[in-house]
Order: sequence, then structure tokens, then C-alpha cells
Amino acid sequence: MTVFQGRWTLDDRLESILREVPFEVPSGAAAVTVRLSYDRSQGVLDLGCGSPAGFRGWSGGARDTYTITGEWATPGYLPGPVEPGTWHVWLRLHRVPPQGLDYTLEVTTATAAPPAPLAEEPPAAERPPRRDIPSVDGLRWYAGDFHSHTVHSDGALTVGELAALARGRGLDFLTVTDHNTVSHHPELAARDRGIALLPGQEVTTDRGHANVFGDVGWVDFRRPADSWAEHAEREGGLMSINHPLGGDCAWLLPITRRPRIAEVWSSGWWDRRWGAPLAWADAWRDDVVAIGGSDFHRPGDDGLPGAPTTWVLAEDTSTVLDGVRAGRTAVSTGPDGPLLLRLGDELLALDADGLVLVRPDGARQVVHGARALLPAAGGRHRLETYENEVMALCE
Repeated sequence: MTVFQGRWTLDDRLESILREVPFEVPSGAAAVTVRLSYDRSQGVLDLGCGSPAGFRGWSGGARDTYTITGEWATPGYLPGPVEPGTWHVWLRLHRVPPQGLDYTLEVTTATAAPPAPLAEEPPAAERPPRRDIPSVDGLRWYAGDFHSHTVHSDGALTVGELAALARGRGLDFLTVTDHNTVSHHPELAARDRGIALLPGQEVTTDRGHANVFGDVGWVDFRRPADSWAEHAEREGGLMSINHPLGGDCAWLLPITRRPRIAEVWSSGWWDRRWGAPLAWADAWRDDVVAIGGSDFHRPGDDGLPGAPTTWVLAEDTSTVLDGVRAGRTAVSTGPDGPLLLRLGDELLALDADGLVLVRPDGARQVVHGARALLPAAGGRHRLETYENEVMALCE
């Protein structure tokens, strides 16, 4: 065992928030275990790992211990060869008080790997009946969520448990976006769970979060935000700005080319009479594609999967990102909430009787009936209550 002890100061954090502590892995090692200890009542240290081959995992402040072997790894970390040479414990000095923060790192290598923890897959959930929504030129509207977390970062559920919850809520697809890692990606398509699980990652820093969608490889959160967008574009993925007005995770990062896709509606939009998210979207770009994300972590926190629900017009669930790229999206409070969808040159308002349709030019009209067809204009439409509470969006 190798032990590192030290004290991080606020000056250290301001000088460089990301730190690397090197350690040596001898030839013949089959497992590496790292344990971090500090007073969590005083601050927060985020934890990760790099090997001679590059990124090996990230768990942020959710864990204080991880193990990496050739066959398995702690969620958030990548299994694979335990190559000899210089490895690094990655630390992000997330919160360091003025008096400083003492820490201890214990690094252990072993010539025999411990057995993998047992994990049980929950039974598939029954999906509620789908809503009666017509197809458009051979395309269908699919209900989903673009922001969720599992035990691979700071979520409480396994991939299987999250899938069962989302399917039981009536979703067709769910993008799993654990923080700064892709260790969850191999599990997404490991079996048929009755819901499409799409790969994603939430690129997370102290000054803003962004989701990168698609099987694009790990995005280096340590680099500037422009590089995240370039990575996504180069590898055929998409990037969205997450909860841009969200408390201590609001978007404050400089970026040269603003992404078109934005999580305009998140579960943190507690009072939807507050129009700032819509005003932000209009100020960000004049052609924003609005999506929604629950940012689900655990029952009782944030929103449940599908709160809000993003609807995408696509050929099937495998082409959802193509639908987003084309701007064919809508957002509602949930899978069964009032809904506004574009059907060519018409709008379909479902379960919206008595709500107000707000057109891109600000014109308003009351919706009558549970199923109404209304003429569509170019641009974003929305449904509101008489108190100006947003109930649905449609691009």
C-alpha cells in the first residue's frame, strides 16, 4: 500500500482546480484500489483515475473508493488491462474551505483480482398504452428523456433498474448521461429491456454542464468547452447545454460556437410561470432546438424519468438523434401531460382543453377540446395555463 497525505488550500484550488497524484503499478498487478478520505462536512473532493493508456474512470464526489481490474471495475470506471507504469489519481478540488482541507489517499495493488460484485437485473416493467398520435410522412413521435444518472456516477439505480422505471413511466427511449464517464455504455445494449437506452455523458465542471449524446468515446471534461463540441461533431454525436440557469451549475463557460441544442426545460424549472428559460433560449440563438431532461438521480430527488418528456419525430428509436439534429422535437410535463406536436403544417394539441396556444409572434388563442388541430407557423409554439404556466413546447 502507498499512502499520500496532504492539505489542499483555497489558494491551491484557485491556482488549479484539477490535480493528479502519480503512483506506480508494478508488473504483474491484477487490480488497483484507491481510497480517499477527508472531512466531507468541510468540503468536497472529486475522484477519478488515469492510467498510462489514458482515461480509466471518474466518480466525482459520489465515491471515495474504486477498484479497477481486467474483468470488472467499480461503476464509473473502465475495466481492462492493469498495465504497469505510472498511473494517476485524479482529484478535482470542488469545494475547499478557507482553512484548507486535509486528505489521505491509500493506493493498493494486488496480483489477484477480487471477485466481481453480484448484480441482479430487475424484471422488465409493463409499459402503459401509447397515446393516439398519427405518424407524419412515415415518421413517429417517440417519448423520451435526455438526462438521467445511474450508479455509474451519482445516481442510486443500476442501469437495469433505471430502464424498468423509465419503461413503466411510458417512455420509448432514455439517454443515460452519467457524469464525466462512459463506463455505463456497455450495459445499455447488453439486453432487451423494452426501452431504447441511448449512450450519453454529462460533461461536468464547476462552471457549467453539457450533455454529449451518442457513442462518441469519452469527452475530456478537463479541456475547454469548445473542444467538447468539436469532439461531438467529429464523432457524429450531438451536444446540448444543460440547465443553463440551474443554480450553482448554471452555464458560465466561454464557448466560441454556441450549440444549437439546449436543455431549455429541466426538472429544476420548478415554477414554469418564470419565463427566464425561454428568454435565455431566445437570447442564446435564434434557432435553438429545445429538449427536456429530468436529470433523474434517485426517487424523491429531481424529476422522475420523463418529467419533463421530450418527444422526437423519427423513423424509430435508433434514429432519435437524427430527429433532434433536424429540430423535430417537442417537450411536455410528462408522458401523459398536455401535448403540442407539429404534424406538417398543423399542430396537434392533445389533452389541452382550456389551455392557451402561444404562437411565435406572441398571438394567443384558447384551445377547445381534448384533441384539436390548429394551423402552425414557423418557430416555437407553446401551451400555457391562464396564469402563463408553460405546459408544453413544440419546435
